[in-house]
Amino acid sequence: MTKPRAIYWFRTDLRLHDSPALKAALDLKPECLYPIWTWDPHYVYRAKVGVNRWQFLLDCQTDLSSSITKINPKSKLHVIREAPQTLFPKLFKAWRISHLIFEKDTDAYARDRDESVVELARNAGVQVIIKTGRTLYDPDELVEHTGRKPTMSISQVQAAGKKIGEIPRPIPAPKSLPDPGDMSIDFEQEHPPTDPDLNAHDRTESDKSYKSLAGPNSDFAPPTLEELGFPPATSPHRGGETVALEMLSSITSDKTYTATFEKPKTAPTAFEPAATTVLSPHLHFGSLSVREFFWRVQDVVDKYKGKASEPPTSLTGQLLFRDMYFGAQAHLGHAFAQTIGNSHCRFIPWHLPSVVSPTSMRAGHDYQIDDPQAEEWFQRWKFGRTGFPWIDALMRQLRQEGWIHHLGRHAVACFLTRGGCYIDWERGAEVFEEWLVDHETACNVGNWQWLSCTAFYSQFYRCYSPIAFPKKTDKEGQFVKRYCPELENFPDKYIYEPWRAPIADQKAWGCLIKGDTCGEDGEYKVYPKPMFDFPTRREVCKQAMKKAYSVGLHGNDQQVLDGTWRKLFDDDAEGPTDGKDGPVGAMIDDVAEEDYDDHGEMVDTSHGEESEGKQAGQGGNRASPKKAAHKRKAQGTLDGVVKRTKKN
Repeated sequence: MTKPRAIYWFRTDLRLHDSPALKAALDLKPECLYPIWTWDPHYVYRAKVGVNRWQFLLDCQTDLSSSITKINPKSKLHVIREAPQTLFPKLFKAWRISHLIFEKDTDAYARDRDESVVELARNAGVQVIIKTGRTLYDPDELVEHTGRKPTMSISQVQAAGKKIGEIPRPIPAPKSLPDPGDMSIDFEQEHPPTDPDLNAHDRTESDKSYKSLAGPNSDFAPPTLEELGFPPATSPHRGGETVALEMLSSITSDKTYTATFEKPKTAPTAFEPAATTVLSPHLHFGSLSVREFFWRVQDVVDKYKGKASEPPTSLTGQLLFRDMYFGAQAHLGHAFAQTIGNSHCRFIPWHLPSVVSPTSMRAGHDYQIDDPQAEEWFQRWKFGRTGFPWIDALMRQLRQEGWIHHLGRHAVACFLTRGGCYIDWERGAEVFEEWLVDHETACNVGNWQWLSCTAFYSQFYRCYSPIAFPKKTDKEGQFVKRYCPELENFPDKYIYEPWRAPIADQKAWGCLIKGDTCGEDGEYKVYPKPMFDFPTRREVCKQAMKKAYSVGLHGNDQQVLDGTWRKLFDDDAEGPTDGKDGPVGAMIDDVAEEDYDDHGEMVDTSHGEESEGKQAGQGGNRASPKKAAHKRKAQGTLDGVVKRTKKN
């Protein structure tokens, strides 16, 4: 019989060690094996991906390609620049493919994409093999063992895990790889539409990554940041399987640290080095196997002579949290990433709610400015100028480096939602989606729901103080001075409350506390005053959360979907609660169907850019979305403007 001719489709499994899907491909003993990556325009244009995450991905691809070539000089990672949905039928035919193998993904978009590709493969007579490898347990299997319910607690994961069985030991990296076959791609490339480009505001030049199928040198190399139109990355975190395994070895060589690690006891103010492993970006891109991580740590714990930590706070416990979020995402699908339609997410009438399509009920990439003050607070939070040094230092670290400690993430998320601003958690999740190097939809969304107390966690009265909390691990404010250098001369007494310092001292230390932005005033640097009184806002948020909890609605309740939830709140309640009827959030019932594309995204049909004031719509819930809906890529001088047009 003819030997198999196989494509191995790399995605978020950019490694050779412990890859069940790759082992399945090699077990076929194929005549040829094509290791490929399809340059998916969904991520290039339709997902928020900051330059630091792009660099991490390119690092991973380059390292993997080099590792493949070390095993087989005739092979490498072949990056092909076209959407998988249009590319695969042509590859199946051109390369006479018999098998397509890839690792399972439970992300909502990825599921839709993979179902489409599987159908295309079957129509072409190509056998598809899919193996689980991104998580400790198959997320769908977890859900099966929780009574077809999303995994909302660690105890659910642990109970289901016992039913599934022991986590398999990792598989060694292969020592040999078959040659790829003929790499001819004598077919026309289908160029993707570039509008809307959610990453346009980061590009200094236009994207050129789709100029040819095999790249500018016809060598199937990954694109460069320059090709993508991006400036150089600013993150110190580098990607690749080689780096990941070296980091893991270094961490597990410290037996006491590995065995006694308790995440809540690590310092969010630590840097160079951080207090945690910083391996999460490698888990996302698959440059480190989650099973390799688990068993390297567990073996240390099993041999440790002292008292070892246990899940959920231990290192292995952190992996269970990850599986918990993946299980919830696998069950809830697209609804998991938003409030509307989400049966397990509490409905809170936050400021700046998402615009929701009246047909798909999906939140798109627009939000309503129901309150100009909330929009100002959101922008100040995002760009690290709230006037609270702890919050600002964290947000600047995030933007610059693409990573912050988990307790730092907790602090800024609590501050934006239930601990100060009362702004929709979806706004914060989108900022993290763009800037985090380790962004994983399941974990990012799950953590934001947890910290906003809309799912997974409900103790909304427990808030992180932006003043008292960081003092526990950094009384001198070294972390703040690192990322807010304008405050570097402020002493311990004032480092977390610089506005309390006498003006004469501020001048002596070279920085004035004034206004609402950062900059210079003559010979002095300028750092903003706090944008509100924190104790007052904390109490306002606490009372608002208390009311929302007493109402007790979830995202899929009919009163949420039809807008009658407003009847349950006073008109002057915190959030966009005025009025007694009308659809949820910023979804307006008099919007024409043609104002939305087939992905539920709002379409800009205007013939010119509107002013910021007109876009804000002065906060009226019943205004047209063209006035009330804020284009998230049109943030004044902060971001570039992207005009949304109908999809062809």
